[in-house]
Amino acid sequence: MLRDFVHTKLSPEELCDLLTMAGFEVEGTEEIEGDTVLEIKVCSNRGDGLSALGLAREILAKEPKSQPTTLYTNAVEGFIRGDEDDSSQLSVTLAVETELCDCFGFRGFQGIKNGSSPDWIQQRLRQAGMRPISLLVDLTNYVMLEVGQPLHAYDLTKLRQRHIGVRSARRGELLKTLDGTERELQPNHMVIVDGEGPIGLAGIMGGENTEVDSTTSEVLLEAAHFNHQSIRSTRKQVGISTEASYRFERSVDPNLVTVALNRVAELVELSGQKEAILTGITKSFSSDKQPVARSISLNLNRARMLLGFEFETTEAIRALEKLGFQVSEKEGYHEVKVPSWRFDVELEEDLIEDIGRVLGYERIPEQMPDGVATVGGLFGQYKWHDGVIKKALMSGMDQAMTHSLVGESPLFDPHHNSVRVQNPASPETTFVRNSVLPGLAASVLRNAPSGKPFFELGPIFRKSADGYESLKSFGFLGFGPVEPPDRKQDSPKPIDFFWAKSILESIFGELQFSAGKDPRFHSHRQAKVSGTVSGSLGQIHPKIADKMGLPIGTIMAEVDLVYGDWVERRVEYHPISRTPSIRRDIAISISKSVLFSDIEQVVRRAGGELLESLWLFDVYEGPGIDAGSHSLALAMTFRKHGATFTDDEANQVRDLIVAELGRLGAKQR
Repeated sequence: MLRDFVHTKLSPEELCDLLTMAGFEVEGTEEIEGDTVLEIKVCSNRGDGLSALGLAREILAKEPKSQPTTLYTNAVEGFIRGDEDDSSQLSVTLAVETELCDCFGFRGFQGIKNGSSPDWIQQRLRQAGMRPISLLVDLTNYVMLEVGQPLHAYDLTKLRQRHIGVRSARRGELLKTLDGTERELQPNHMVIVDGEGPIGLAGIMGGENTEVDSTTSEVLLEAAHFNHQSIRSTRKQVGISTEASYRFERSVDPNLVTVALNRVAELVELSGQKEAILTGITKSFSSDKQPVARSISLNLNRARMLLGFEFETTEAIRALEKLGFQVSEKEGYHEVKVPSWRFDVELEEDLIEDIGRVLGYERIPEQMPDGVATVGGLFGQYKWHDGVIKKALMSGMDQAMTHSLVGESPLFDPHHNSVRVQNPASPETTFVRNSVLPGLAASVLRNAPSGKPFFELGPIFRKSADGYESLKSFGFLGFGPVEPPDRKQDSPKPIDFFWAKSILESIFGELQFSAGKDPRFHSHRQAKVSGTVSGSLGQIHPKIADKMGLPIGTIMAEVDLVYGDWVERRVEYHPISRTPSIRRDIAISISKSVLFSDIEQVVRRAGGELLESLWLFDVYEGPGIDAGSHSLALAMTFRKHGATFTDDEANQVRDLIVAELGRLGAKQR
């Protein structure tokens, strides 16, 4: 079929390579009844490639030695035969009542014998995977393969009131299609109708009530152009996929209506039934004007820059003209008229792509890419957020990801007005959350009856002076144990305030805690958090716990993550020392008003690089200790990298630390 349209000396294998490099990937070849059949992958925006005519056009453009055949020339000229708008011999009225049909045309045949089609047509249909049926059906299928225009033949004697048209279906209308299925039509379905009702689903499948058969002698042959989106929508709703719908969904050239009707007439004549052809085609457009060719400005210097290789101006013009574009030179640029079958060409870059694929991508020079490669991984606040999530997971909590739309909740942040949705879909989506705690409470109750804590890092929304603002919030909530039961302790201790405090410090570093006044928390079991993050921490208020169905011992926390307040800490690594460490313990008596963080800071500063670790292992109050004071026992390990740390050196550092603690009012015991 390709050689019917183009004279070429290329072998089937060479044609496969050519079409693949032209953008029509040949997925395989097969020998069927003595001829090579190509299986070609056609992109969804290149419906013109679903025909022998369209593929021949690509071969003629890419292979300079190939020449068009007479059949190709006749197809381009429209297989001119008879005058258009002449339906006097048919006496059939036509009405196009929808904008979704751009063009609708038909021509008639009278006294035709609907027997078998010629053997060569039947062979080619079988090679293309189609079953030969009868002359009329085979000719419509064959012409569709040749030029890409789907057609449909109607038995004119079954056409009620000798009327044909296209419109939207009416609710409740029924149609029994050619596959024997009765279908209930919807108002968004486009249908072909006669004088009394539907006779076919436009662009998809005809109806049984006008089907041609062996007794058919009077025929109305229809060709039309339909909106591709409408065909796709209807096809998916009714669950039918046909060769016609496959092409209409990918857009068909509206100018093929006349071409296809005339080609069928030519094939009828070749089958020996010239007397059956009625002169003239009746055609109607949904608007007063026929399709107008679009024009695109083309800068060939820009094309050279984008493609990366040099080419002659005549080469580019020839490539476009071979593809069917009309090129005219203007001052400083070229104006290109887009052919009616190239729906995919909308921009100058589309034209440049066509030039490149026709001239050959192999002309693009091989060159190693240059430039600066960026470091992989996360940066800035995204790196910070990722680190927060990882540390929260390592603490034993589970991560929750809840919806931003929530119902009204007593766990809303009382310090900020909640944002109400203008048109909520349900009471559960009335507000845009200003806190992650409502979602966490629901997640724990639904997914963790044991009370294992859940955490979430997600967006919250608040009203601001400028309207609305969105920021990231981190929160966790739970009331049960973090660790599972073990042999030593069958009922592990539930999480408490101090566990939650340690979690925040392990994730966000040094923080300040002071008395809080958040009404969502227990009035005497909460703290205000400040430092690199700000928020609240503590035990849920008993009244709110009762409303939410949570235990009164529920621990929760929520802090705002403001990236500008966070400073990335640089981690310094050093080799592991081969020398042993040495431990020294001290006990000091100090006022309870002195914060342990201040004590720790003094010890670390005095110990310097020699101090490897520090921890508090005992607190004592009682006889021998002044009122308002307590005794703290501190353990310290020292290590000198690259050398052994002696007892005398360890004692000197210990004594220095004790002396520095004296500045805080501490006394060694």
